[in-house]
Order: sequence, then structure tokens, then C-alpha cells
Amino acid sequence: MNQNLLKVLFVADVVGKPGCDILEEILPTLIDKHKADFVVANGENANNGKGITDKQAERFFKLGVDVITGGNHTWENWKLKELFDKYSNILRPANYPEKNVGNGYKSIELKNGITVTVINLQGRTFMTPINCPFQTVDKILAEIEEISPLIIVDFHAEATAEKIALGWYLDGRVSAVLGTHTHVQTADERILPKGTGYITDLGMTGPHDSVIGMDINTALHRFIKQTPRKFTMATDNKRFNAAFLEIETTTKKCISINRINLPEGL
Repeated sequence: MNQNLLKVLFVADVVGKPGCDILEEILPTLIDKHKADFVVANGENANNGKGITDKQAERFFKLGVDVITGGNHTWENWKLKELFDKYSNILRPANYPEKNVGNGYKSIELKNGITVTVINLQGRTFMTPINCPFQTVDKILAEIEEISPLIIVDFHAEATAEKIALGWYLDGRVSAVLGTHTHVQTADERILPKGTGYITDLGMTGPHDSVIGMDINTALHRFIKQTPRKFTMATDNKRFNAAFLEIETTTKKCISINRINLPEGL
């Protein structure tokens, strides 16, 4: 590991068995190719689109993932408390009310003595009206300012404007703000003026011949007839979406951010 440079892979929302399978196929190769020092993956959709299980979490960690982030679907795993008790590096959005189980951020000390913190937040526009992500992240940053120089934020949000606003709000205060949740990779990766790496949405690691992971016919039924139909996971055109970042450990600034969008079978 370069003492002055942290190389980070952040994997987009892993959706269902197709997502878990292509994660297993591609992630180890990418870690080796990029010599990644730190790996994060959003796992809130791993269990057929709804939460993550113990076995799936173990699979992620064996593949080299250091921290698993979550979102609104995290709560749909009814064994959630057991999972959070077992793994402090499985996160849920920090801005849910304080008495909820689980951690909203995690600080990890790497082999070279550098500490990296991952913060998980959820947006409020078009989503559950939970606590303010802006005020929540201010509180967390105050708590960890003596502990962690390098901070990566997963902002799990629906509205593009809200994600962009948080990026600007945290520019120069964290090393990266990376959007998740919409399952569509955006082409706006950039380094903000004060050194924060940013992208509105990392996309989806899973079946792309779908409606954001759902079987196309099932989704069409819902939109056209406006009546319920059981969620069915799509399976075709598995793709691996992520971002690769390089962060200076001395300045805390992101010096490069690149989207990754790979098909299966490479």
C-alpha cells in the first residue's frame, strides 16, 4: 500500500442473486487489477432486492469487501438485529431515529495505520421523512474529527438535487460523496473544487435487462394496470457497476474518480 495514496473500490447496489454472482466473478479481479486498499459495497438489495442475509454478508466479506452499506430496503430483513450485533461493518443510514439498531458509520484502521470512515446516509426527498442527513453528517464529523482523516459517504437518495446539494455541502470536508439507490449509473463523476470526489449514482451490480432489477413484465404490469404484482427479480445482462477512487492520505483530497461498468464473462 502506498503510504500517500489510498485506492478505493466502491461497488454499486448489489441486487439479488444475479448481483451477488457477478460480484463474485469480477470483484477479486478488480481488487487485484487496481491494487485496491479498501472496498465498500452497497448490499441493501442483496436478498432478492430486500435487505441482506448473514450468508450473503459473509460472501461479500470473503470476496474482499471491508464495509457493507445499506439503505431503505435494509430494514426488510427481519433478522436485522442479529446481523448488526454480529457485524459492526454492516451499516444502515445514520439519520434514522437514534433508538434504531445498527451503526450509521464505521471507522477502520488499515495496515499502514491510516483510519478510513464510511458514513451511510439516506435522503428524504421522495423517501421516508427521517432525520436530516445534513445535520446528521455534521454531528458525525464532529465526533470523528480526531479519529479519521479519510471519510467516504454513501448517500442513498432518490432525488438528484438532494445528492448534488450534499456533495457541495461536504466539499472539502470529506474525501468522497457517492450516490446510491436509483440503480442507474450517472455520467457526472468529478472532483469538486475543494477536493471531494463525487458521483450522483454508482448504478447497479445486477441484471440490467430489467426495470432497476425487477422483471420487465412485472414492472410493466404495475405501471400500466396500477395494481400490485409480486416482486420478481430479473436475471439477464448482469453487469458490475462501481467507482474507483484514489485519495491522497496527506491532504484527504480525492485526486481521481472513475466509473466502472463491466459485463459478465470478461
